[in-house]
Amino acid sequence: MTTTPTPPRIGASEPAASLFDHLRAAGHRLMPTHALSRLTYHVARARAPWFKDRLNRFFAERYALDLTQSELDDPCAYSSLNALFTRALRPGARPLPDDPTAIISPCDGTISAIGTLSAGRMIQAKGIDYAASELLGALYDECFADGHFATIYLSPHDYHRFHAPIGGRLRCTQQIPGRLLTVAPPAVRSIRGLFLRNERLVTRWQTALGPVALVAVGAVNVGSITTVWSEEGTPLPRGQLRHYGENGPAFERGAEIGRFNLGSTIIVLFPAGSITWTDGLNSGDRIRMGEWLGTHPGGTA
Repeated sequence: MTTTPTPPRIGASEPAASLFDHLRAAGHRLMPTHALSRLTYHVARARAPWFKDRLNRFFAERYALDLTQSELDDPCAYSSLNALFTRALRPGARPLPDDPTAIISPCDGTISAIGTLSAGRMIQAKGIDYAASELLGALYDECFADGHFATIYLSPHDYHRFHAPIGGRLRCTQQIPGRLLTVAPPAVRSIRGLFLRNERLVTRWQTALGPVALVAVGAVNVGSITTVWSEEGTPLPRGQLRHYGENGPAFERGAEIGRFNLGSTIIVLFPAGSITWTDGLNSGDRIRMGEWLGTHPGGTA
């Protein structure tokens, strides 16, 4: 696959919210989402075959899971609903681009927003923007002020592991506490500052492009976010920073870096001038982990 340079754009995003979107979001804000997520956490890890087999079959049928690229193609072969949800891909299922300058999608999902930051602000939906400095907390860097970003929503149908979009070394992480509001498209269109309100794991990487940030945003029913460098659950007490410096773990492009234990959103930010988006990508487009997100114009990614 080849890419065609496209002119800079402020952003493509979800359309403006409808009245129905606002009504749904208002109802969701009243729900005890943390309590519901704790309940889901335990239900999703139930291992009794009589229960989990029925649950897994129902989930696979309800959300039309495509297990043809998964390690196991029978939903009942997974030990729990969470194991089905966080299923691995079979080896070779997602060959990466041969071009070393290709930057890949870190996950499967639907592009919610993509474009260029304007004075440090990112588009959430039509008429709604937010500050990258608030999203990234203590890990914000001025190189992102006029940089580039992509927001990818993972629905229950999707593969829920996330991977390195380019090769790099983990420099620091911060787990930022917050709510667990839904990040489904109606909420994105209607809840101002949604991604700033929710719990999130912010990671910053040193790459050939310079600093790159990847944010895993929690949502309702996300009991925890697992990373490959930590035990299950959030890797740090809430709000605290961890600096790895030059000794942080290094990952090649496409390497798994974490997974959602029930689904959410990935936001990735690049420095100004470091990426040319793949021609034609727009809000609402489906994309899979390993597919071209863009190209690094200056060298190997």
